[in-house]
Amino acid sequence: MRASTFLLVCVLGAAQHAHSYELACKVVGVTDGDTITCLTAERKQEKIRLQGIDAPESKQPFGQRSKQNLSDLVYGKPVTVRWYKRDRWKRILGAVWVTPTDCPSCGHTLDAGAAQLTVGMAWWFRRYAKEQPLQQRHQYEFEEREARARKAGLWIDTSPVPPWDWRKGVR
Repeated sequence: MRASTFLLVCVLGAAQHAHSYELACKVVGVTDGDTITCLTAERKQEKIRLQGIDAPESKQPFGQRSKQNLSDLVYGKPVTVRWYKRDRWKRILGAVWVTPTDCPSCGHTLDAGAAQLTVGMAWWFRRYAKEQPLQQRHQYEFEEREARARKAGLWIDTSPVPPWDWRKGVR
């Protein structure tokens, strides 16, 4: 009985931890394929790093295309950011949700990070997978695997260099 109670508390704690905050804002800048700037209702700018993905660096192959794709998805639009922490650079780490272009009445139902993976404009950032809610983790893994199989975006290259290696100088 005690073990099952402990497990329930752990599961509930993890679920609550996954996204403790929600931020409504308008995207006023796109830094690259995984980072945006939002303006809140209080007119405060917030840097947002999309949780669970790592996009090519700007000088890396597909870097500019990745940035443009994210910009097409979110720039100038209201979004909802579900998050639970900031990184060491004080950026909010979270999932960015936007209204799909093809469904203006759907509300914020498109996960921009998953969309980047779907079209092959980012890697699923496995290193931080345990920080993602389980359902999102599975979805991101699936989206990357499918994009690889279709040779979508950066997966057209036979050996694309992940951004974490690119930053270390592995080219």
